[in-house]
Amino acid sequence: MSEYDVGGPHFEDLAHGQVFDGAPAVTLTEGLAATHQAILGDRMALPLDHHRATAVAGGALAHPGLVCDVSIGQSTLATHHVRANLFYRGLRFHRFPLLGDTLSTRTEVEALKQNTVRPGRPATGLAVLRITTTDQAGRPVLDYRRCPMIPYREQPGAVTGPADDVHAVTEQTPPGDPTADWNFAALGSPGPALVAGDVYRSSGDVVSSAPELARLTLNIAAAHHDVRTSPEGRLVYGGHTIGIALAQATRAVPGLLAVLGWESCDHTGPVREGDLLTSRLHVEAVADHPASGGQLVTFRSLVNAGTDAARPVLDWVFQAVVR
Repeated sequence: MSEYDVGGPHFEDLAHGQVFDGAPAVTLTEGLAATHQAILGDRMALPLDHHRATAVAGGALAHPGLVCDVSIGQSTLATHHVRANLFYRGLRFHRFPLLGDTLSTRTEVEALKQNTVRPGRPATGLAVLRITTTDQAGRPVLDYRRCPMIPYREQPGAVTGPADDVHAVTEQTPPGDPTADWNFAALGSPGPALVAGDVYRSSGDVVSSAPELARLTLNIAAAHHDVRTSPEGRLVYGGHTIGIALAQATRAVPGLLAVLGWESCDHTGPVREGDLLTSRLHVEAVADHPASGGQLVTFRSLVNAGTDAARPVLDWVFQAVVR
């Protein structure tokens, strides 16, 4: 008889072009959506109202945050041992799934960089992962990159490892607008227009049910489950912080109908269970959105943790349709 350690690759196990696509496919159900909403408290109108979503989009919409979280969770086959996720780049929705759709995700290693080896500290490296998510018909849903920090299994010493430029991310061709065929007339008249330069300050939201959200979305990164992975304890999954930031954005801007993509997303500090998160939502740019008769808005959400809001934890730039 043999014993085996269960887990994903360490940094030295990764190679350019390596593909991870064995995570279970996930069907988006009402129960999954309700649990996700209970943890994050998001108030985006269309995913909450199935009748209106059917009139506008042809069916009960899955929340874009749920779709992202499932996709990221499926990609953690490659990042079981992750120490931190540094950034996301170029996330774009190709279509918005409905409840009942099933998501599958493919993760490919695009770039690798060994971090400087420091005496007395575990050796780590950075990996740029290209992640693509499709539905049950093979139609593209999401396409993006993320950059996790992953430890070596063995201390490499002075051995020089890979040295790719992980910040030289080649942007993919932006897809068409996935809301272009929506029936926005079913929503009635648009609300008040947003003005570039305005800032919305949120009240605070406590981070709770962190491992539950990770489990819900198939996120197997040990840092979110196993207190032994860090002297400071478990890390909160980064999508949890993003989800709270989006919930705060939908409270500030009730007319926020759909998130089309993320220009960038940087985790600037760790988040722990029980942290209090607040955000400042900046209206960076505003343009007309002809399909909806509303606006295409670039937002920047800067999130801080702590009762004195002194610790930056997220810098997230995203585009949304507002009406």
